[in-house]
Amino acid sequence: MKIALYYRHIDTDAEPSLRQLTEQLHRRGIETCELRDGADPAGCDFLFSIGGDGTLLSSIQFIGSDDPGRFPPVLGINFGHLGFLTTVGKENLDSLVDELLEGRYTIEERTLLQLSVAPAPRGGDAPERPRALSHCLNEVFVHRTEEASLLKTEVYVNGDYVATYAGDGVIVATPTGSTAYSLSCGGPILTPDSRCLLITPISAHTLTLRPVIVPDTAEIRLRVNSDCFLGRDSSRATLGAASEIDVRRAPFTIRLVRLGHQNFYSAIREKLMWGTEVRG
Repeated sequence: MKIALYYRHIDTDAEPSLRQLTEQLHRRGIETCELRDGADPAGCDFLFSIGGDGTLLSSIQFIGSDDPGRFPPVLGINFGHLGFLTTVGKENLDSLVDELLEGRYTIEERTLLQLSVAPAPRGGDAPERPRALSHCLNEVFVHRTEEASLLKTEVYVNGDYVATYAGDGVIVATPTGSTAYSLSCGGPILTPDSRCLLITPISAHTLTLRPVIVPDTAEIRLRVNSDCFLGRDSSRATLGAASEIDVRRAPFTIRLVRLGHQNFYSAIREKLMWGTEVRG
């Protein structure tokens, strides 16, 4: 067995836990390699994402679009805080290797988003072709700049005009992303196997503008009227006025590992504290 280790930054107090993990893997005859920019984890049996949810989200950069099926299943080890997408904490490293070697885990296929950006058509001209495609696991969003009091975003689904969302912005989220930014904006929670996408307004100027759930076969277009920020999971860039963002389900998925005693509902209970008694 070979495992790729990926982390962006390890705090000093977490370094002993990382050494413990690598030493334990090597004692069990498991080969490891560290991922860096431009590395290819193909050929590894698993990818360990070590950090928080942001680290796991950024691991998508290593998926090769020419052969995404070679990308190994990702197991998140929480060295951060909430860690909703992560599977185990650094206090559970002892049992982690045993569960993997004994096959006490399941693989979940998670939807990815594929997005492209192009200037909006003007005077009947077609928009320029996007220069590149990018992918994300949680969400794509547009958000007003600090200088603007309002961002107007035209939303289209399969070419049909839905509405112009006036407010701070709009989120397009996967089922995985329904428990992230969209949830904080009042969007519903979707189970990971839901075959749909979620359009959620951010601080809508009109209260009647609500989240909309569409099939994951839908092609969604966002057209903004002014300069704004374009977000893709935990990254953000500036986008010019009159731009179009096309969002659709990617033609491939990412595989996440859950250990034998875990599922989506246990994650909700543990991470979001559902069913926890509140004492006054």
